[in-house]
Amino acid sequence: MSQLSILVVDDDKDVCEYLEDFLSQEGHTVACVNDPTQAIDALKSSDYHVVVLDLMMPKLSGIDLLGEIRKVDTDVAVIILTGYPSIETATKSIEHEVSAYIKKPFLIEEFRAVLDRIAKKKGLVLRKEDELHKAIGTKIRELRKERGLTLKQLSRRTGLSVSLLSQIERAESSASVSSLFKVATALDVPMTELFGDF
Repeated sequence: MSQLSILVVDDDKDVCEYLEDFLSQEGHTVACVNDPTQAIDALKSSDYHVVVLDLMMPKLSGIDLLGEIRKVDTDVAVIILTGYPSIETATKSIEHEVSAYIKKPFLIEEFRAVLDRIAKKKGLVLRKEDELHKAIGTKIRELRKERGLTLKQLSRRTGLSVSLLSQIERAESSASVSSLFKVATALDVPMTELFGDF
């Protein structure tokens, strides 16, 4: 799961705290707003992927706020969280293209699945960059050993330093496209093979 930037808008501080703890543990960046009238300013001041929005709030209803959010940002994913689901609010939510309409209390698995779906739909990277570096490093090491080459021999073939090759294999350094091309050529494989399952 990729790291998402999430804004939680709920007047219930306990709900905010619970969501902040849960989402932070999942690796996401979370900001909470208890006053719905401050939500638009918060949305404008930072770049959020997702807004989690309570429907029943004082000063401004979630549906009215949803309308305001859509005027400011048509792309941000919105998850409606409500203890009082109704056909009317569900219909209005759909009109404003919400990503999910979840009834409180909710299941953690349900919430996690919704975030995963949003990340995929938005085309966000679902694996961290370091995982890619690790996959490339592991693949290069495997191919090098299959061919019975030492780091020194691969260094001679590629013109890259032993130190750099070692860092790439250990995923301590991100390899440039040029370096990957040299390594792939030296190992006699298409460059795409170095990416493993990515």
